[in-house]
Amino acid sequence: MEQHSAQQLLGNKQPYEYKDCGIPDWSTVHSDTGSLGSGPNSKEEWNSFKLTDRELNEFNRSGYIANKEVLTAKQCDAILSEYEKILALRSDSPEMSLFYEYHRNQSNDPDNVLMHALGHWRVSRLFHDLIFHPKVTVAASQLLAGVGEELCKVRFWHDQLFAKPAKHGGVVAWHQDYSYWTRTVPMRHLTVHIALEDQTLENGCIHYIPGSHNWNRDGEPLPVTDFNFGDMESIKTILTDEEKANFKPKPCLLKKGEVAIHHPLTVHGSYQNRSDNPRRAAVLNYFADGVKSNTDELLLDGTFKIGKGKRMDGQFYPIAFDPLSMT
Repeated sequence: MEQHSAQQLLGNKQPYEYKDCGIPDWSTVHSDTGSLGSGPNSKEEWNSFKLTDRELNEFNRSGYIANKEVLTAKQCDAILSEYEKILALRSDSPEMSLFYEYHRNQSNDPDNVLMHALGHWRVSRLFHDLIFHPKVTVAASQLLAGVGEELCKVRFWHDQLFAKPAKHGGVVAWHQDYSYWTRTVPMRHLTVHIALEDQTLENGCIHYIPGSHNWNRDGEPLPVTDFNFGDMESIKTILTDEEKANFKPKPCLLKKGEVAIHHPLTVHGSYQNRSDNPRRAAVLNYFADGVKSNTDELLLDGTFKIGKGKRMDGQFYPIAFDPLSMT
């Protein structure tokens, strides 16, 4: 796999083929291509996407904010059409080579099915353009900004798909995202959960534990208790008495096209889907420019190694937002 310079990929408008197999690899394009509509064309329009002081304060207090509209119903429907194509991929489909992970059922329980994938931004123009969406990236820039900053440069970390089929959709066990990401430092990460259809109690909406972004172990995240997300309550085996007393789940009843944005230590999860319809969500994960690799191993399968202590950049971690673009 050939490495390309960041400058080359930023100016690229058409994806290169992956290993000459005829499959376009959208990670070779580092800018929005307009499949979800045209971007902002004035500073005033950019500023309209900023979070309010009230929203910023709520994020700092609870560890998340929710019910912000990002996508229209039409945009969601277009993305869901791509979703169906991804769900229908065969194990021998050439596109599979571009995914970092693809689990048809991560729980391995046929009565509690959870489809979970990473890397679909590489195979779909719509999912690629979603990572650059200004309603997402401007908010991410505010929330990731350091002391004394209003905004910061934001890089894309990786995406995720979570699909729960009707009637027998599985759980996503309680967890903190950064527990899985300690291979990158420092902790300046953020997660954006996008509802592609209405999320309800019956279909397994995302839930949060308000204030749990303050839970840690000597500055480190809580340990992972279930790598396959199947044991919903396993996290309680490692909580302190105080954390257990404050373990009060709050559901986020997101409407189609709305997002919930959460801190990397905010404990969250979702219950089973027992409704008559599927529950599908797209997740975008970001970090502040300057975050470094904390390992000499691959950070994501199918990518290039970034040595321990080196900055996270290059083909697979594009700049999703630069404050200079607002001027």
